[in-house]
Amino acid sequence: MAGHSHWARIKRKKSAVDVKRGKVFSTLSKAIMAAARQGGGDPSGNLSLRYAIDAARAENMPRHTIERAVLKGTGSLEGPPLAALTFEGYGPGGTAVLVQVITDNTTRTSPEIRGIFERFGGKMGAPGSVAWNFEKKALFTLPSGAIGEDRLLELALAAGADDVVNEGASYAVTGPPDAFGRIAEALETAALAPESRDVTFVPKARIMLEPEPARRVVRLVEALEELDDVQAAITNADLPADLLAELEA
Repeated sequence: MAGHSHWARIKRKKSAVDVKRGKVFSTLSKAIMAAARQGGGDPSGNLSLRYAIDAARAENMPRHTIERAVLKGTGSLEGPPLAALTFEGYGPGGTAVLVQVITDNTTRTSPEIRGIFERFGGKMGAPGSVAWNFEKKALFTLPSGAIGEDRLLELALAAGADDVVNEGASYAVTGPPDAFGRIAEALETAALAPESRDVTFVPKARIMLEPEPARRVVRLVEALEELDDVQAAITNADLPADLLAELEA
């Protein structure tokens, strides 16, 4: 998964610009509302809500904005009806793409996503067509200079993680979703500040792409994530090192 967390880290840096446009806060608010609507407003008993609030705090969302999103989700404040959906499709080079959506208008969202797939050389797939190649994981990335690999492996495994991958400039720590809180707490106790932390889908098998199809995959993912209803677009593409360096620059 060498390209996955590296690209995720690059996209997170880019989100600083998106915050100014309100895109990130809007996306995070929808995730909080949907989680609260489905499982209630208490994050101690609703893991999905806890993950969503943690993600919002990591982006410095104001506390009152988080609280309002929870209240809208539980119905204590008026808010739009929301549906959480997953679209599946294929990108350039035969890559698999999962698109996580929270929307108040499914008749608008579906054709928008289909149109983007087609515009960038991909196509929508049937439910289950690519989801089998992804599994939900807690994923943390840390700068490799922050701690030694053996020490991080020891901390992470003790907290319930199942893998630590050294990607050169960063470490990727993965584990089952229900270990998210324990891993986060262990890193915090060790005075380690993750560059990113999410509960997300991670591909089981990846496809290494040549530069040109890799660029088209990047354009496809970026176009999907510009839609207000899209929470994340996740692919099994492994990007060439030169392209990752270019994106980071």
